[in-house]
This record gives sequence, structure tokens and C-alpha cells, in this order.
Amino acid sequence: MQRNGRMAPPMPRTVAHVGLPTRTASTVRGARNGGGRASSPKRRRSGTLWADRNFLTLWGGQALSQIGAQIAQVAMPVVAVLLLRATDFQVGVLSAASVAAFLVIGLPAGAWIDRLRKRRVMIAADAVRAGALAAIPILWASGSLHIWHLYVIATIMGVATVFFDVSYQSLIPALVGPAHISEANSKLESTQQIARLVGPAASGGLIGLFSAPLVIVITVATYLGSFGALVRTRSNEPKHTRVGAKPLGREIAEGLQWVFGNPLLRRIVVAIALSNIFSQIAFTLQPILILRILGMSATTMGAILSIAACGGLAGALTATRLSRRFGDSRLIPCAAILWCVAGLLMPVAAAFPAAAFAILAIEGALMSYGILVFNVIQVSFRQRVTPPHLLGRMNASVRFMFWGAMPIGSMLAGALGSHLGTVAAIWIGAIGQIAGLSLLICGPFWSRGTLPATAQEMMDEATSRTRARVVSKGTIHAVQDEEPWVLDTTTEQRQTPLVTAVD
Repeated sequence: MQRNGRMAPPMPRTVAHVGLPTRTASTVRGARNGGGRASSPKRRRSGTLWADRNFLTLWGGQALSQIGAQIAQVAMPVVAVLLLRATDFQVGVLSAASVAAFLVIGLPAGAWIDRLRKRRVMIAADAVRAGALAAIPILWASGSLHIWHLYVIATIMGVATVFFDVSYQSLIPALVGPAHISEANSKLESTQQIARLVGPAASGGLIGLFSAPLVIVITVATYLGSFGALVRTRSNEPKHTRVGAKPLGREIAEGLQWVFGNPLLRRIVVAIALSNIFSQIAFTLQPILILRILGMSATTMGAILSIAACGGLAGALTATRLSRRFGDSRLIPCAAILWCVAGLLMPVAAAFPAAAFAILAIEGALMSYGILVFNVIQVSFRQRVTPPHLLGRMNASVRFMFWGAMPIGSMLAGALGSHLGTVAAIWIGAIGQIAGLSLLICGPFWSRGTLPATAQEMMDEATSRTRARVVSKGTIHAVQDEEPWVLDTTTEQRQTPLVTAVD
């Protein structure tokens, strides 16, 4: 999953601001521009984001940092496996350290971010990430680099990434407006896949010319470039006014209730959390499989990852078009099936060393295509139907489940790899991933054409599920399997039985 960090987007429809009074024409224009100023005439004439300087600045900065992140994704395992001679268990601990922050602080981070300006949080996070990574080449040059240094650096990077990613997904609706969310997510995901195409191959080639620690300097520079772009970006984030601050625990609970109160969101979150535990086993042990068992070079590993990115790029570019043609809901189980098939190819590669490069390249391309189609749909769906004041907590709750499962998978990878062997552990990961994704394949997504377009549509759909129905002899009963969900908005209290049970 990137997993390289991300699970995510969908379609240009207007988000209803749940619990707000009726809106005038001016407030509608302001909402479309993210809740601040009305959209500019230039934006309305063009109908695209190519005329939006702020989005283009952010987009450029993210393109830089994504390339740097992909370079580091190859360089860090090379440092651990080849330079520091890390064992399977140590590689598992390192992988767990990089994502443990989502499990430990993921939920409170969302509540904190909802109280802050997202852009400022992202600026601070970029500065921290650049500083942490810069320590690797410095320690290596001084001859004092040890595996525990990588643990600490990975943990710091993980904490900064939690705040950056949650703020990032929460900033997009305010920056571009609800009508442009799908277009923005598609562009950003496409850039990420281009980075996955260019970054690993460039990293592998550079490691062949220089050393892996020195190549990490490039990633530091790209994070500084993202820092500069964010400083120049001007978002339309509304000023956050607190009308009686709530306890942190209650705010966290509201975010979780919003996510788990909807049967579609709940099924997506549970399925991906379960599959991430097992897919992380394979992802963690992949460098050992390629570099140690198959005896490939860092350059070859970079080439495999770059080929895999071609599938991700194709997925990002075609997801919106496919969702319009076939319905975004039906694409979710289709992507999950592709994901499952691809996952079985990685352990197969170990049995056919002569064809391992081709098998791993095909596996990566199919996996990336399925993940990116899924991401474009589900991230946009979440952003469309979530009220602005809940965006940070919603994104944090989802990432807590998605990414919080990964440290568990990483530690399992180290334990299983040490006791059963690397290939056997990868087989367990591939089969377990199928079990998790079966919740999407066998779920209600086939029977519906599209996902809800707005928060109000989602709530209306839930209300129809809980309305009274006539049973024998005209007796009326309320169909409700769970406690009604309570939405506490900043303007009024509104009780709505949002969902009841997983379909």
C-alpha cells in the first residue's frame, strides 16, 4: 500500500456542510473555494486547476519531495542491509519504527491539526524531516553510523510524516474547493507515481556511483524545496475559532465516530487495516528477497520499483475516467481483486530466479495499478463527504487504522522471517492480504453504481436505512442495529442515525 505512504481520491461534486443553515449564493461561492474567498473569475472560466497559482506551487513542491522520498526508499534499506548488515529482525524493527507514529499519535494528531493552520503544520514537518535525514550522511562520514541511529531517525521521520500527511489531505479541500477535489487528487497522485517511476531508478544509479548515505542528501534537498513551496503557498483556510474547546478525548471520539459510523467507510477502513498487516510483511522483507536471496544489485531493485510505478501512474491517470464510466463503487472490489492476484507473485519470484526480475516487475505494476485506482476513489470519497471541521480528525482516524496496522506487520515480518525464513513469511503475507481484502470483494460495492457525493447524501441514505418499516399487521418498527451516531457541529447539535451495521 504505499504505502509509500498513502492510501487515497474521487469525483468533483459539492460537499454539503452538514448542520449549517441554508446558504446564500455568496456562501456557496465561498464554500466552493474552500470556505474562504470566492473563487476567482479566472478559475471559473478555466474550470481546471492549471490557472490556480497556489495549487501549482504546492504541486511543484510536492513533486520535489515525492522524488526525494522515493530516492530515500531505496537508499535507506541499502544502508541497513548492505552497509550495516541488518538481520531480518532488525529490518522489521526499522520498518516498524518508520510507521509506529501513526499508531501512537495518529489519533491525537488529527484533533490537534483541526485546531491549527494546516499549511503551517506542513512547513514545520518538512523542516523536521530534512533535519532528521541530514543526520545519516553526517554520521556515516564520521564513521559512527549504527542501526540504532536509523531507528531513531525513522521514528522522527514518522512523527513528522503523521502531521504532514494528515494536514496535507485536510488542506486540499480548502485550497481548491470541493468541485476540484477529484482533479487535484488525480494530479497529485499522478505526480507521486511519476516520482515512483523516476526516484528508485535514479537512486539505484546514484548508489552505484556514490554511496547510499550520500544519495540521501538529495532527499534532504527535496524536502527543503517542498518547505520553500509551502512558504509561498497561500491557502483559503478559514480562521479556526473555538467556541468552547472540547476535551481532546471527545474530539478524537468524534473523528472515529464519523469514520466508523458509515458502513461504507467502516468496511473500507477495516479491510485495508487487516490487509496492511499482511502486505507489510511482504513489503518489509522485499529488500532482503531482492538484495540477499536473489542477489540483485541496488540498481536492479531501483529498476523494479520504477517499473512498478508505471502501473501506479496508469492507475492515477485512468481512475477518474473509469469511475465515471463504470461507477466508483464497483471499481473498489475490482481494484482489490487485482491487488490480491499481484500479491501472490512476489513469493513465486523466489522459486524462479532466472525470471525473478520480470515476475517482480509485473507484480509491482499490477499491485500499484490496483492500489492507485483504489486510492483515487476512496480518498476523494472521504474528502467529499466529510464536513471541513472534521477533516483533520477523519484523516487521522483513517490513517491510524491504515498505517497503525503497519508496525504490527513489520514486527511480524521480522519474527516470521527469522523463524520460518524470508520466502515463507512473504507467502503468509500474500495469503493474509487476500483475507483482509475479501471484505471489499464480497461487500456491497458491486450492487451500487456510485458512492455518496456529499455528507448530506450520505446521511440521507443512512436515514432511509433506519426509517420505520411496516411489518406484520401494520405494526411499525424502527430498523436500527446500533446506537445512533451523533454529529456535533460547530454551529448546532444534530442527532442523526448515520449508520447501523456493516452491510
